[in-house]
Amino acid sequence: MASIANLFIDQGATYSNIITVASSSGSVLDLTDYTVASQMRKSHSSSVHYDFTATVHDAATGKVRLQLTSDQTSAINAGRYLYDIEITNTITQEKRRILEGIVTVTPEITY
Repeated sequence: MASIANLFIDQGATYSNIITVASSSGSVLDLTDYTVASQMRKSHSSSVHYDFTATVHDAATGKVRLQLTSDQTSAINAGRYLYDIEITNTITQEKRRILEGIVTVTPEITY
């Protein structure tokens, strides 16, 4: 089962967040041979989605990075969204959802 964490993104600003992935026992998960994917949507069934640039930041320490450029965050309407992060083992093709939650995009004032 995925952990839950809520994210906050400022519309029009660059976003970057590093997340440490742990196993169910609490030890850091080695992400060697894993890829990462992450999207946010208004609802589970929404066909419109926004892709995070999701990468393994440091495999040995279980760190993944989510990023959005300022142009990408400018294109997202302010409001609440749902997101998740999935990792895939490139050898076994096993896929796991590691994190999910709500993203709040706060409106941009200065353009």
